[in-house]
Amino acid sequence: MDFSLTEEQKAMQEMAKNFAEKKIAPTMEEDEKEHKFRREIVREMARLGFFGCIAPEKYGGNESGVLAATVMTEEIAKVSPSWGLPFNLQMNSIQSVLLSFGTEEQRERWIPKLISADTLGCFAITEANTGSDVASMKTAAQEVEGGFVLNGTKMWISGVPVADVGIVYAYTDRALKHKGMSAFMVDMHSPGVTQKAIETKLGLYCAPTGEIVFEDVKLAKENLVGQKGDGFKICMAMLDNTRLSSAARAVGVARACRDHSVRYANEREQFGQPIANFQMIQEQVAEMFVEEEAARMLVHRAAWMKDQGMRNTIEVSCAKYFAAEVAVRAANTAVKIFGSYGFSTEYPVERFYRDAKSYQIVEGTSNIQKMILARHALGLK
Repeated sequence: MDFSLTEEQKAMQEMAKNFAEKKIAPTMEEDEKEHKFRREIVREMARLGFFGCIAPEKYGGNESGVLAATVMTEEIAKVSPSWGLPFNLQMNSIQSVLLSFGTEEQRERWIPKLISADTLGCFAITEANTGSDVASMKTAAQEVEGGFVLNGTKMWISGVPVADVGIVYAYTDRALKHKGMSAFMVDMHSPGVTQKAIETKLGLYCAPTGEIVFEDVKLAKENLVGQKGDGFKICMAMLDNTRLSSAARAVGVARACRDHSVRYANEREQFGQPIANFQMIQEQVAEMFVEEEAARMLVHRAAWMKDQGMRNTIEVSCAKYFAAEVAVRAANTAVKIFGSYGFSTEYPVERFYRDAKSYQIVEGTSNIQKMILARHALGLK
């Protein structure tokens, strides 16, 4: 197995690194304080080809692959985890679903606009009382002559309230339980759709998150993705892609925490010498380094497998679970190394501490990943 980076992938990685440092970092702290989302940053990312990695050229993609997207996501998240999210919203969710399950008409209509960021995307699964138990959702799409009527509410949806289009999961036949769930492409500016921002978040301040209310939203038959009843299958396939991207962002956070800690440990002096000379600091940095490297290898393996056309559900869960835990531990350690300054907004490690917690929750919690992995290891269905 060889998933080392090609020269093209290294060039894209460097491009993302430079972009994050030059376009995101200069206004990042100010934007964080104001909870400010800059649409122009997403468009600039699009112009550089960030969101075309999985799509064929005929839709505006560059087909550079999942591993290329993964290393770019990591570089962006090293500077700001908030700005790693557009990879999921513009590419790994809707594009992956349409490429695998959509019609040619749906692909031609939506994918080029998502790649160019002329259209901002989202995907809507979670509800107020529906998180890990996807099949407990209440949102429903009743079939009527000529299409469907959508009603329900989605919560904690990334990209809301700025989204232009979303892939929405809803029941078309509740009696069939998870086999009665379907997936729909929904124009978020349609009559009956209301987007509301959620401001009460611990972190990811520059990444919009919100609630969507659907009230008698009329959908044409052409809005259905795949067949009726394919929604759960489509959702699980999509999560293999979005979870991997989340894991890449977590690795970026872990790397950022290590970089800041190393720099601070070499500058901060106590007892007449840099604290980097103290063995307990060295132990902490060594643990951060090893765990980050291991997480990166898991993430890169899962991405490489996807590029080879191999199923990678278990490998994605391994990467998502471990990278999320590593990011939280790295952020926690960084705060301790910084001491009182780690508790201050004067340095960025407190921001990474807050942002890192999201990775234990989004796209399937750490407990869900452990459940998937345990069932696999035990041979249970």
